[in-house]
Amino acid sequence: MTRQIEIEFKNSVSKDDFQRCLHYFHIKDTDFFTQINHYFDTENFSLKQQAVALRIREVEDRYELTLKKPRTIGLLEINQSLQIEEMNAMKKRLHFPLGEIKDELEQMRIDINQLRHFGSLTTKRAEISYEDGLLVFDHSYYLGHEDFEIEYEVIDADEGQKDFNDLLVKLNIPIQKAENKVKRFYQMKMKQNQKDGLQ
Repeated sequence: MTRQIEIEFKNSVSKDDFQRCLHYFHIKDTDFFTQINHYFDTENFSLKQQAVALRIREVEDRYELTLKKPRTIGLLEINQSLQIEEMNAMKKRLHFPLGEIKDELEQMRIDINQLRHFGSLTTKRAEISYEDGLLVFDHSYYLGHEDFEIEYEVIDADEGQKDFNDLLVKLNIPIQKAENKVKRFYQMKMKQNQKDGLQ
């Protein structure tokens, strides 16, 4: 179980600019790994309304439950390792694992019995060290849609913002702040629901 403050900057990029970045940093196909985010909320989006995200991240045979809550700077991130049986039980609404995340949700007055699995987002990701942070290249697929982004994870928000903006200018990439993945997922989900006449 870990608690940490996550400070990251995100920028949406076109497919061409994404490929250009990979070429600039000499990133090959073999440098990418695949991760799957499984998102959870209540039917009336109790977490989304509080800008909170709950997900299980699946990477190879590792599973991690994460709760993200907004802070003045960055996000509070609470992480908890799961077994595959615990992940499957959560997705089927059979059982919510004991631990700090369950306690935190109950303090927020979230009824864990109302949580449901809304869907999954798959990302091909590559990571490299850059300046004083971690530069991340993400190609994501969800709900029949794909997008590309660059993330920069840092400890110092001011210095990180400057380094990231300088890099985008240097590579001639338009600054286009990206929403986080769970927001993009839900926006696409709602668009599809409206198209299907469900809302």
